[in-house]
Amino acid sequence: MRLDNHKFKGVFTDGKRLFTRSLAPGFRFFDERTFKDGNDEYSQWDPRKSKLAAAIMKGISDIGVSPGQTVLYLGASHGYTPSFVSDILGEDGFMFALDFAPRVVRDLVFVSERRKNMAPIIADAKHPETYFHELTQVDYVYQDIAQKDQAEIFLKNVKLYLKEGGLAFLAVKSRSVDIRKKPKIVFMDVKQKLEKELELIDYMDIEPYEMDHCVFLCRKRGA
Repeated sequence: MRLDNHKFKGVFTDGKRLFTRSLAPGFRFFDERTFKDGNDEYSQWDPRKSKLAAAIMKGISDIGVSPGQTVLYLGASHGYTPSFVSDILGEDGFMFALDFAPRVVRDLVFVSERRKNMAPIIADAKHPETYFHELTQVDYVYQDIAQKDQAEIFLKNVKLYLKEGGLAFLAVKSRSVDIRKKPKIVFMDVKQKLEKELELIDYMDIEPYEMDHCVFLCRKRGA
């Protein structure tokens, strides 16, 4: 199989599928397909399991994350998308991977043990001030949290931890915000909230990979 560099650094493609160069060769935590090319091992990135991969497949203008950055990942869950972000960051980058549920953080710890650029944190993203002592300022914030106030959680963390001019990616699940409203109305409400405080770079729904989901890429304005 021949892979080419994708337009986003750290991502590779065979023209139809997405891959990253694994920082944990020989270990598969999610039954992802892998193959070797010389000394390198590549993992296939499934857009039906990752909102970030879905956004790439849908043609988003930028994903915001690139090799060597420092990242705050909110809603890391079992670690599927974080493992691919870890690959993109490479050995010179670092990620704080946060989740509130002890059961999934246990799995996240197993993933992180094979990745030196990834540190799991158990904390509630609703209260970013409670983990201030564990973080540094970051270049990029990624959030995938299915809660009613997910936009507000995102803005709190961006305000506290993201460097000026840094990019931030928010995945919104409309049914978690308001099941009574049509998804497009929910997404427009979120868009207006974000634009009050951030520069909106791009946004899109990610159907057919995820139904009733929209992703937003924003930039933190300078002082």
